[in-house]
Amino acid sequence: MPGIDECLLEAMRLPGARGAALVDWTSGLALGSVGEFPGGDHEAAAAEAAEVARLTSEQRAFTPDGFDGGQGADGQGAADPPVEDLIISNRDSYHLLRFVPTSFDSSVFLHVWLGRSDGNLALARIRLGEMAGRLVLG
Repeated sequence: MPGIDECLLEAMRLPGARGAALVDWTSGLALGSVGEFPGGDHEAAAAEAAEVARLTSEQRAFTPDGFDGGQGADGQGAADPPVEDLIISNRDSYHLLRFVPTSFDSSVFLHVWLGRSDGNLALARIRLGEMAGRLVLG
């Protein structure tokens, strides 16, 4: 089961990967980062991505039917994040934000920045989903 560093290095092996980070969307802090980031500042990129993630997750229009925003289905541990992933595309790149379910709180996501010319968005979504499922935090 990979930790943060191993997960980020695995994300950088995706075709077209320019940068990867694990971000706490509550605080906007990068818990780990590797590679390049838009504007050259990984902390600013993490804070800006966290703002988008937070705004999206708080909108009822983007949550599954019956999402209660609290406990899991068994009434015990934390619930899955309200959103699975976000894709932001621009002229030359993709930003993929994959929310990570955790046992303590679902407030982290993986952010991968892919070059549009050599990135594979479908593969990145599949692999990030797998990574998020295996990621060990804490």
